[in-house]
Amino acid sequence: MHRPTDSDRGAGDSPRDNGVRLERMGDVGLILVDHPPVNALSQAVRKALIAALAGVVADTSLHAAVIACEGRTFIAGADIREFDRTPAGGQAEVTTQDLVRALDACPKPVVAAIHGTALGGGFEVALACHSRIIAPDGFVGLPEVRIGIVPGAGGTQRLPRLVGPLIALEMITSGRHVPADEAMSLGLVDEVATDLRRAAADRARYLAAAGHLPRVADRAVPAYDQPAFEAAVAAVRRRARGAIAPVRAAEAIEAALRLPLAEGMAFEATINHALRPGPQSRALRHLFHAERMAARMPAGASPWPLRRVGVVGGGTMGSGIAVALADAGLEVTLVEQDAQAEAAAKARVRAVHDRQLRSGRLAPQAHAERVGRIVYRHDLKALHDADLVIEAVIEDVAVKQAVFRALSGIVRRDAVLASNTSYLDIDLLADEVDAPERVIGTHFFSPAHVMRLLELVRTRRVLPEALATGLALARRLRKVAVVAGVCDGFIGNRIFYRWRMQCEYALEDGALPAEVDAALEAYGFAMGPFAVLDMAGLDVDWMMRKRRAPTRDPRERYSPVYDWICERGRFGQKTGVGFYIHQDGKRLPSPEVEALILRAAAERGITRRAVPAEEIQQRVHATMVNEGARILTDGIAARPSDIDVVLVHGYGYPAWRGGPMHEADEIGLDVVLQRVETMHAENGFGWEPAPLLREMAAAGRRFRELNG
Repeated sequence: MHRPTDSDRGAGDSPRDNGVRLERMGDVGLILVDHPPVNALSQAVRKALIAALAGVVADTSLHAAVIACEGRTFIAGADIREFDRTPAGGQAEVTTQDLVRALDACPKPVVAAIHGTALGGGFEVALACHSRIIAPDGFVGLPEVRIGIVPGAGGTQRLPRLVGPLIALEMITSGRHVPADEAMSLGLVDEVATDLRRAAADRARYLAAAGHLPRVADRAVPAYDQPAFEAAVAAVRRRARGAIAPVRAAEAIEAALRLPLAEGMAFEATINHALRPGPQSRALRHLFHAERMAARMPAGASPWPLRRVGVVGGGTMGSGIAVALADAGLEVTLVEQDAQAEAAAKARVRAVHDRQLRSGRLAPQAHAERVGRIVYRHDLKALHDADLVIEAVIEDVAVKQAVFRALSGIVRRDAVLASNTSYLDIDLLADEVDAPERVIGTHFFSPAHVMRLLELVRTRRVLPEALATGLALARRLRKVAVVAGVCDGFIGNRIFYRWRMQCEYALEDGALPAEVDAALEAYGFAMGPFAVLDMAGLDVDWMMRKRRAPTRDPRERYSPVYDWICERGRFGQKTGVGFYIHQDGKRLPSPEVEALILRAAAERGITRRAVPAEEIQQRVHATMVNEGARILTDGIAARPSDIDVVLVHGYGYPAWRGGPMHEADEIGLDVVLQRVETMHAENGFGWEPAPLLREMAAAGRRFRELNG
């Protein structure tokens, strides 16, 4: 990659000014954004870019320009810290729309040289350039819906003109990042180049010599399948489940099909400005920051190197973990107990990669590479040189302890040992190891190669470096990591157990499983709890319930319906019956389950009544917040925002609500406390308001004050 030297610079070159400087590559002006860490498109950067463009136009010795960035990425998006600010000194704001208009008006060709990520406003700037060159490891995208807004500088208007409305709709409403090879095949960029700046400069010179200024703004929307587009828009509205931004983004794209560019951009800007201060955008921006806070490394600690990783157990979870590790480029050894189990694990893993190949998500070469990264053994000694080993055997503490005892005598003392467990005390596993300070929990969510959340469990003697290694692993797997303390269920399952109890109470009080599920789906969950339990398998959770039974306080209300269902061998989809009857891909009501619910209510003397959806929603939310407050007091979660991240990414809490703790702040803790007090009055022992919730509500405080 060419980097200008002092001899390349002329008298017209400017020093770095507000994160932007203009240099020379012969007769091409190199406009460099240097605004660490991610070259965010701040107000100062926008102004400086417009000034640099003006400098290129004014300099007759410069025939074209290239916009490139220093550091690890192209312009990675807007500076969202500015969303809640007003320009200093009452000055008029220079917007990204002003910048793209300047690019549209530029009489000399401008080429974007993209490395890293060109996202949001960064990709909108690239779309306004006359050509786009991307590095092989680059990504582009318009992910504004992920923070509750729509693109604001022509993204919804230019993208349909460049690649058609169907591709634009999918990209914008999903917010996904498109890799370089796909960007090239879709026509989002003009070239993939390893010598990025030189290729961009060559393209700029070619356009200047040809007198060619190809603007996306000048294009008409290409021909498209209108019924297919209308069906895709309907699907976006269906999948939104209460989220506003994807629906409004679809409206803006529809506007691009009927309006001139300037009018379409004005329509888009109106939507952007209306959504930006709204509750959904505030909630999603809260999550954006929360995810980054949760993933911070322990102070002063650096992760240990990771190249070879072992997995013990090749069942559903173990095989999914192995897939995730191999997909991230790690060398994986999967160990099972015997040759037959080893073959079954290999078949499970191969089935995942083969599905990805058949669907087109994996190219044949990538498929072969990922399959080849995993070796299968049935002897733990195969893990002697592993940097990290993840145990993923059945959820039985004695079995897991035996595995850890065996591993302790095989692996290096500096190898991290991790347990994939949903509930169990990992300190008990660490006690079996000669160096317990290198033991952590890695609670993956099923399917492990798909779900984004990874709860990292901090044992009482853990070294900061071992925990940092877990965080580095999560980053490499592109997962959202949250550190939790040791308790039964950690953060997520401890809260899930409590709010599911309220759903079970609702059955006895008068609702049916389909009504509870419908209430929570209307709230924004993708699936209700009983549908999720049937899909996951009731037998797994039943083991946990039986394990907890001896310690359950008899004074606490307990619904036996779940246990009765399992005692009848009804374990959900795997057996064809659970809370529902599963037939031909459909969920049907079960008269047998309804009879069990009526029996439970009668035995407890409960007079059943209609339970409104709003009541179910409020009971679930209040339970989450109350248990979240207890978790904070116990030190299991470091901050309220960590609880939000866990519930959103692991349990389907609607992201546009920001998580239960954030939503409690929006509602008011005094209101939430009243709801908890009502539940306590109705359900008795075990449902007392958490002291922290009482204290904060009395003081008029908000959970966000504890986020740090």
